[in-house]
Amino acid sequence: MKSDLFSTEHMAQPATAPGMTLQNAKSIKYAVNGEMHARQGAMIAFRGNLQFEHKSQGIGGLLKRAVTGEGLPLMVVRGQGEAWFAHEAANCFIVDMEHGDALTINGRNVLCFDPTLAYEIKTVKGAGMVGGGLFNSVFTGYGKLGLMCEGHPIVIPVSPQQPVFVDTDAVVGWSANLTTSLHRSQSFGSMIRGGSGEAVQLRLDGEGFVIVRPSEAKPEKATAN
Repeated sequence: MKSDLFSTEHMAQPATAPGMTLQNAKSIKYAVNGEMHARQGAMIAFRGNLQFEHKSQGIGGLLKRAVTGEGLPLMVVRGQGEAWFAHEAANCFIVDMEHGDALTINGRNVLCFDPTLAYEIKTVKGAGMVGGGLFNSVFTGYGKLGLMCEGHPIVIPVSPQQPVFVDTDAVVGWSANLTTSLHRSQSFGSMIRGGSGEAVQLRLDGEGFVIVRPSEAKPEKATAN
């Protein structure tokens, strides 16, 4: 049988080392030798001896998710083998984190990560329920973090001289050292007259970067726990 479908570009190759690699622009391959963490429901294929188990977020994480609809529903993958992860054909990216790095990411943009990374679900300071009740996951430690983004992300530098204002429905994540606050770009009179539809943004101050996607968030589909 012959077809371009069977070219090297599309063919899965055996892993040469444990860990995370890009299979292509839309999926991540993870060679598991022990344990790794991934978004629930994101596994699209695997081979080898692997088990998939629900990972509890603890009481605090469950409460935050119940109140806000946000959160990071995770599963633990254990064993030896290879697994592929994707979500609705979103673009995939791998971030190599080193000791001392800290990155805050919206839970909807997390695909998978090394077990050496620590994460904590935190309230985005200054956003409150008016700004969408943002609860992001702050990642620290050493290892690889697999992210996904609808469309091609835009990385915008933030400096003390130039704060950045982002739509809370479009933000993917930012340097965890940045200060966040709520910004109103529309006057009360304008809101009464119908407004522009862009009344409130998240303001980021400090030195670092913010990642945004070129579209606003769609409602998350229910995930079975």
